[in-house]
Amino acid sequence: MIRNVSALLLALAVTTPAQVLTGVDRLERDGFAILRGMRVGLITNHTGRTNDGRSTVDAFASTDACDLVALFSPEHGFAGKLDQAIVEDAAHGGTGLVIHSLYGKTRVPTAEMLTGLDALVFDIQDIGTRFYTYISTMKGAMVAAAEHGVRFVVLDRPNPIGADWISGPVLDEGSQSFVGCHTLPVRHGMTVGELARMLRAELRLELELEVVRCEGWSRATTFDRTGLTWIDPSPNIRCLDQAILYPGVGLLETTNLSVGRGTDTPFERIGAPWLDAQSLARRLNREVSGATFTPIEFAPDSSKFAGVPCRGVQISITDRAVLRPVALGIRIACALRDLHPDEWDSTRIPRLLCDRATFEALREGLPAEKVMAGWPAELEAFEQRRAKFRIYD
Repeated sequence: MIRNVSALLLALAVTTPAQVLTGVDRLERDGFAILRGMRVGLITNHTGRTNDGRSTVDAFASTDACDLVALFSPEHGFAGKLDQAIVEDAAHGGTGLVIHSLYGKTRVPTAEMLTGLDALVFDIQDIGTRFYTYISTMKGAMVAAAEHGVRFVVLDRPNPIGADWISGPVLDEGSQSFVGCHTLPVRHGMTVGELARMLRAELRLELELEVVRCEGWSRATTFDRTGLTWIDPSPNIRCLDQAILYPGVGLLETTNLSVGRGTDTPFERIGAPWLDAQSLARRLNREVSGATFTPIEFAPDSSKFAGVPCRGVQISITDRAVLRPVALGIRIACALRDLHPDEWDSTRIPRLLCDRATFEALREGLPAEKVMAGWPAELEAFEQRRAKFRIYD
């Protein structure tokens, strides 16, 4: 029983979601003042929404403060429904503007696309994982904006899986790619606005950058405590649990393993025709805290092993505060290596892992704890870098 007013207020603070204002809501509330009189290009997709459900495009199109003259979209296209290697340009029905695809013939805005622009504005929901490509799109756009003297504005959004802790190996210098755009840990613990500040400084970009910060959000707040409406950020991230598991399970999808694409629960299950589901479930249930693992059989409708019966495990999160998803990915990798030394092919893990020491320890047969032994030093150094660019407590 709650016996006093202070205890009641504390209980409400813990159990009641906040109503977070995202960058676009604050920009609109302030009358688009920082963009007044400018010709604007907007990099966005279906996740660019105001709190009342309007698209960021509509918010810009309805103001007289600035002139929306160009649109750009990332991987999966403007509507966020395409899961393919190339996304073509499209037309925006509401404004008549061309939507320039930054996941097609080019992945950065060209000089022609930027001609006449005073500012590029970025408003896309990230999910807090290094190899999720929306942050790569932002980096490329920032570099292009710096080269052409265009101002860059980030309308910030929460890190949906929380930003109070970081995890995993830091990308090796020289291993940058579109699925690893900067020397970040797998779970980077930053918002796109904070990342933009880091990228400008560490890439030494001569760029006029402004971040319109969120209001009412703190680092430990996961998306389900924000009061915001969940919008699937990409076709195979359909709920918060999948976003939480993605930094670990996603590491494994370059191997000959299904991570649930083509099923109703991508990244909440793994499997393969050759996998011993019972043995894997027993081992993971013994080694992993914060989740349970149930042996299952499934046949994906598409993607890897489409139409082929697979055996595997369903992953159920039981305690988010305890679960460490990137470590989970490594423990799964070590289990597959030990249980299926001839069937599981780990050769392409480096594409997303991007840490030579971790991969070599995995290939040498070391236990999971030793595979991850180098992470604390890397994370401590990254934490010192991250601290300079933090916006939120």
